[in-house]
Amino acid sequence: MIEVSWQAFLVAIGAIVAATMLVYWIGLVKGGRRATLRHEAATSDHLRRSRQTLGGRFAEQMAPYFDEFDYDPTEARFLGSPIDFVVFPGIATGEPRGIVFVEVKSGKAQLDSGQRKLRDIVERIGSKDIRFETIRLLKDGV
Repeated sequence: MIEVSWQAFLVAIGAIVAATMLVYWIGLVKGGRRATLRHEAATSDHLRRSRQTLGGRFAEQMAPYFDEFDYDPTEARFLGSPIDFVVFPGIATGEPRGIVFVEVKSGKAQLDSGQRKLRDIVERIGSKDIRFETIRLLKDGV
């Protein structure tokens, strides 16, 4: 009788160990697949945003050579931050006509809070000779 109970006990332990291993393996396979899919989605999103950022920065630097930029490229000075360009229309001909603060945006990008505040300050000045302009390039985000 004691022998049978030991055999039953060992069978029960073996069944518990086998069930535990099966549950662990299923969790590892399914959880691993889920983690891989999450990682791939995060990586894909990161790469997309990184490409958009790099494209936007490239577009900012090249903005004076795009058709949307209405000023002589030799009259534009690149700052990059907090705004992209300060343009001095007419300076190349020796007859400056004003100062234009230009922010270049690509895709769906919007002015950040600091840029909006600068725009508001320039607009409060109320001078036709000092302006703030936002130029939109690459409207489709490409």
